[in-house]
Amino acid sequence: MTHFRLRFRLLLAAAMAISAASPPCRAQTKLYLKDGTYLEVKSYEIKGDRVRYYSVADSQWEEMPLSLIDLKATQRAATERQEEQQKVLQEAQQAAKSSYAMPENTGYQIASGIRLPLQEGVYAYTGLRLITMIQSQGSVVRDRKRAALTITLPSPLHKGRSLVVLPGSQAAVRVISRDPSFYAQFADGAGARMVLLKLKTSKDNRVVESVEAQHNGELNESRATLPVVIKRVSPLLFEIRPAEPLTSGEYAIGVINQNKLDLEVWDFGIGPLISKPPQSHTHSRILPRIP
Repeated sequence: MTHFRLRFRLLLAAAMAISAASPPCRAQTKLYLKDGTYLEVKSYEIKGDRVRYYSVADSQWEEMPLSLIDLKATQRAATERQEEQQKVLQEAQQAAKSSYAMPENTGYQIASGIRLPLQEGVYAYTGLRLITMIQSQGSVVRDRKRAALTITLPSPLHKGRSLVVLPGSQAAVRVISRDPSFYAQFADGAGARMVLLKLKTSKDNRVVESVEAQHNGELNESRATLPVVIKRVSPLLFEIRPAEPLTSGEYAIGVINQNKLDLEVWDFGIGPLISKPPQSHTHSRILPRIP
């Protein structure tokens, strides 16, 4: 084995090890307490003298006094994590360029004259043009219809349920092709864990999934997952293609971590944009952001 190939494999192993040790900050981060312990959360926000966070262990929103949180330690850990992942990504991308004979300052070629950027992200290719997908933050809300039914007809058959929703009835990104290709480029190999979802739309939002609480305390996640074909085309890059042509409607691409769907997804629509969607999207993969 040549020196280059050995170094290349070591870089890939390092990138995968970071992912295996703990999911990236967009899916999970550590909220440090002043007693030296920490909570694993998906996101958190400060409201006055309280901290509201989404618990990974309990899959629900919880609160605690701000006085118990060590914000400096939490921010420092998130920054160090981001810097470490960026360093591994840059080194692995440099090795990948040499391994796949990629020209300098250009990304992987997916079609004649079409190359991906070097930056992490999800990209859609329609056969005519390349689209940079926008990442959107899902919100956890209570299913009011199910709550009303439970109050009216108390029964073991009616369990508590929450919904993960995106604001607005349509995504800002519109894809003209019904058979697009998606390319996921991340240092942690997230493309291998991606799913394609069909969203249920209403006047004000789009439902990504429902989370139903069972009587034994476990949570059952339900989502409309469509079949896809995932192909690894380079060490850090995965191609995701729908197994069947897509129909008009709203969709999202998400990442599964530890059998749970990340709250941040890349949403898009097939068909014309009827109304202007709310501006609540973000390109960042790093959460949370402290106000």
